[in-house]
Amino acid sequence: MKIMVNDEVHEVSARTLAALIDELGYSGARIATAMNGDFVPVPLREKTDLRDGAKVEIVAPMQGG
Repeated sequence: MKIMVNDEVHEVSARTLAALIDELGYSGARIATAMNGDFVPVPLREKTDLRDGAKVEIVAPMQGG
């Protein structure tokens, strides 16, 4: 299925947001996720189904001031 991740099109086999994170190599990283504009907390990623055309944002916290 084709989805947008951080404004780039990806062809993925993942069916959940948690599986997508693994497939893209973010497993174990401290990240925040949103799908179609809505924040998805860690406990809900496994239950959040992906659909063709979904827009996913994956961001890592940055230090600075």
